[in-house]
Amino acid sequence: MFFKSNGFKLCVGILLGVIVMVLPRPEGTQFKISGDVQQTLSAAVGSYFQLSAETSQKNGTYILEAKNPGTPEATGDFLKAQVENIGAESIKVDYVDGLSPTAKRFLAILVVLIFLFVVEPIPLEITAICIGVFLVVMGVATPKEAWAPYMHPVVIFIMCCLIFAIALDEAGLTKRLGYFIIKKAGNNVTRFTFIISIGLGWASGVMHDAAACAIGIVTMLPMMRAAGIEPGSKTAKFMMLSLPFACSCGGMGTLIGGGRCMVAAAFLKEYTGLEITFFEWIMYAMPAAIVTVPAAVGIVYLVFRPNPKYKLPIFDEEIGPMKPLELKTLVIIGLTFSLWLTKGLHGIDYSITGMLGVTALVLFGVLKWEHINDNLEWGTALFIFGGGISLGLAMGYSGAADYFANLFFPLIQGKGWLVLFIGMGVFGALVTNAMANVAAAALILPIVIPMAQMEGIDPTILALGLGMCTSFALLLVIGCPPNAISYSYRYFKASDLTKAGLVATPLLLTIVVIVAAVWWKIIGLV
Repeated sequence: MFFKSNGFKLCVGILLGVIVMVLPRPEGTQFKISGDVQQTLSAAVGSYFQLSAETSQKNGTYILEAKNPGTPEATGDFLKAQVENIGAESIKVDYVDGLSPTAKRFLAILVVLIFLFVVEPIPLEITAICIGVFLVVMGVATPKEAWAPYMHPVVIFIMCCLIFAIALDEAGLTKRLGYFIIKKAGNNVTRFTFIISIGLGWASGVMHDAAACAIGIVTMLPMMRAAGIEPGSKTAKFMMLSLPFACSCGGMGTLIGGGRCMVAAAFLKEYTGLEITFFEWIMYAMPAAIVTVPAAVGIVYLVFRPNPKYKLPIFDEEIGPMKPLELKTLVIIGLTFSLWLTKGLHGIDYSITGMLGVTALVLFGVLKWEHINDNLEWGTALFIFGGGISLGLAMGYSGAADYFANLFFPLIQGKGWLVLFIGMGVFGALVTNAMANVAAAALILPIVIPMAQMEGIDPTILALGLGMCTSFALLLVIGCPPNAISYSYRYFKASDLTKAGLVATPLLLTIVVIVAAVWWKIIGLV
């Protein structure tokens, strides 16, 4: 039928973007002026604008508020025209409580892309490539701004994780891991999935959620093929979605489980001078990770009940002692993980130490270039995740993220730490699906930390909460690395992930809130 055709779906996506573009744009009444030490612009527009009571006036930055909202002289375009008239090119005008034209164009792009990611009328890799194209064509970004994130250090890091998984498979270590779990689980698919997903989910705290997911996937796949589990079946969806959901949840348990945690801790120290140590983060966040990992697997089980007819193969023979190739692989990957764990000491980026590990795998004969080239999902690593980062960064520099943050957070201001925690957590969990969780944390914390200080709330609570809640990027394939890694094997559709995520996200957020309210009260944080 025509209404089910990909062409019709594409037309619907484009129509949604057009609808966003024709909707009225909220201009707002406040505008942030930066680069104006002498307040030249303020003096020039004094008849139409006044200094806001909330303005800080630091380093030439202040906020102007329109005296007569709704008039032609009370707009951002009027202010920008005045900047040109006085010849002050260094002065920058940004919207505070309104939506800039650039941000509106970005939202139109975002609506179209979300529709395409969920409905999949074209391959997701092509949709991800279109992110860069749309950002440039719509005037949201320059070509460099749009395409540079496709080779972001995080993208290189994800490639390293995928290559390590290939090496583990080539060396036979994934077979050994599968053998070990089969011995514990028998041939039961459900028990096998729970054991590997929960085990690697908890391990995500010390080996990064992307690496844990990649290792789990290449361990699962041979078992699934041997059992005849077909792509698209409920059993396949249960197995291939349980692992990324569990690893995303487990990554919140330590500072190194995901970049979002380190960013939250770094911003807290930069803005307040307060520092969360490695072991303090474990004390505060690990209980939530321990609880949410099995909960996430349980939720996916309820959404996609596996068929009990499938039985995993039983290994009758003993697998024998480790071979030299396996030991070599373990040593190289283990040393790389050690470098990741100690980044705070040596300061070398994960992408650099990861690629050193990849180089070592080739030099010591564990892998050949042909193994990497033939088995690496280039489309996932470069386009889907790189496109997600590009989209997230554009959400920030277009002003769209600031608009929603300023629109959302005043609603929960002055209502105590728990309401602020819940509001920030919900906002963070939603935003992180459209932008990298690292970017989401970097965007939201500078907004909520001053709010916490004004309310007399310990900002440590919000830094911890944001690092934890941005772990729940469970609605879109581009939301986080584990999602993209698992999707790359095509055992489920993007809409399947969204379906499970819509159920999991509110339930997991509720669990985090309950754990925070109870556990943090016990240890005296709140």
